Amino acid sequence: MPATAPVASELTSEPASALASAPVSVLVVGSGPTGLTLACDLARRSVDVRIIDRSEEFPRSSRAKGPNPRSLEVLEDLGVVDRVLAEGSAPLPMRKYRDGLPIADADPSAGVHPTPDAPYAHGRLIAQWQLEEILRDRLAEYGVHVELGTEAVGLSQGPGSVTVALADGRSIGARYVVGCDGGHSPVRKMLGLPFEGRTAEEQVMVCGDVEVEGLDRSLWHQWFDEDGAVMLCPIPGTRAGWWFQAGPERDGAGAPVPPSPESFRRLFAKHTRLPADRLTRAALLSTYRVNERMVDRYRVGRVLLAGDAAHVHPIAGGLGMNTGIQDAFNLGWKLARVATGRASSALLDTYEEERLPVAAWTLDISSERLRATLEAIERPGGGLDTAITEQTTGLDRGYRWSSLSPTGTVASGLRAGDRAPDAPCRATATGEPVRLFEAFAGPHFTLLGFGPDTADALRAVEAAYGDTVRAYGVGAGAPRDLTDDAGHARTAYGVGPGTGALVLVRPDNHVGLIAPARGSGAVGDYLDRLAGTAGAA
Repeated sequence: MPATAPVASELTSEPASALASAPVSVLVVGSGPTGLTLACDLARRSVDVRIIDRSEEFPRSSRAKGPNPRSLEVLEDLGVVDRVLAEGSAPLPMRKYRDGLPIADADPSAGVHPTPDAPYAHGRLIAQWQLEEILRDRLAEYGVHVELGTEAVGLSQGPGSVTVALADGRSIGARYVVGCDGGHSPVRKMLGLPFEGRTAEEQVMVCGDVEVEGLDRSLWHQWFDEDGAVMLCPIPGTRAGWWFQAGPERDGAGAPVPPSPESFRRLFAKHTRLPADRLTRAALLSTYRVNERMVDRYRVGRVLLAGDAAHVHPIAGGLGMNTGIQDAFNLGWKLARVATGRASSALLDTYEEERLPVAAWTLDISSERLRATLEAIERPGGGLDTAITEQTTGLDRGYRWSSLSPTGTVASGLRAGDRAPDAPCRATATGEPVRLFEAFAGPHFTLLGFGPDTADALRAVEAAYGDTVRAYGVGAGAPRDLTDDAGHARTAYGVGPGTGALVLVRPDNHVGLIAPARGSGAVGDYLDRLAGTAGAA
């Protein structure tokens, strides 16, 4: 999409002299998981970033139930996954009830184990406020803090920056602005971008955080009856806290009754057949309607969108927050390279090129999973486990179609654009264990050289691009050489014994290029084109 695309009246053109002095490089609007992931990724790349939120205080809502396996990989790269794992819990077995009686158990994670190329076999249950707190703490380590009570009400684009007008009369100047401000995104509305799709008014659910006494907290309880449902999942790190989801009560005209503690107790008693006073507290109440909507572009000049601001879809499969986190991880390294003068602004067009098809796929798969789940719960024993498939792990999403994924040498199934696999190795010099994900972690590109024929190419690329690329040999006899004792790295990257290949891994841990063993020139050409154009093909 060209940077000169027309915009709505809220986004007006303004002379450079009217802009705020010394604009920040990037202003992130919205401090949910998407905005915080982006801000952390930019800050660790030494990009001057501010993050604002119109809320007066940080939310305590549990909301999304946690990161999927691919998001855990992102959080590992950001350096926070250990805390997420410690404060969250593994996915729980699901107990399904009919007419108050347990009739079936299901454990979607049973028999699913980590593999050498995928260290996280399943997602992690953690309240959204806890995940946000972890990311805020990480962001604070870079000296950046969320600015609460700061509401964006207008955007004005100038030749080299954007002015964001605030509700209190102040303004913030920024070279780039990213709207991570949710499904009702004011930034999206200021841009005048349509949010095409549908709202299924008949598909309504009431939600909240409740406290319940006397239920087994090792299970996710699901009561599905012919006339409604109640679902209770324990919130990790709490003594009696639960996620509450239910079909709403209806009034005489058939309209949904707004959520309230009294309504929640009635629904609880009706479907669980337990005393209503077991539900002792209900807070952060909301009504959820199924929405299937997305924008048709992610960028208008110097303003971009990420997460729910760009796409919303059914909660089946738990892909909403995760898609936003992965939007941010795709955008972060590109925006950082542009903001620091290492690439032209055309690189930002590849964000939309890569993530817009993923958003469309996410809408399709979550809608399909919702349909399958609604059909399943009509039968005794059906439950939310129907929504969980291999596709909802996020591990199979790649960008083979992207202009950043040139065709060329293909290593036994792995192609440019694919997620770069993990593998356990050891440092040849010290014998210390080193996972490939540990080598990837950070703001750099990673060049893997398989086989001794790659040693010269590794040295040449690092000598020429040492501020951008970190090179590792896998049995190459080069600096930072890794030993692949069990052959997991070669297997994951499709490089057979006795053969050589170079694999360039992007900062978002997707394969950028696969080249012959002596292909340092191809790697250099890729990096040079990346700096100057939108595509490397």
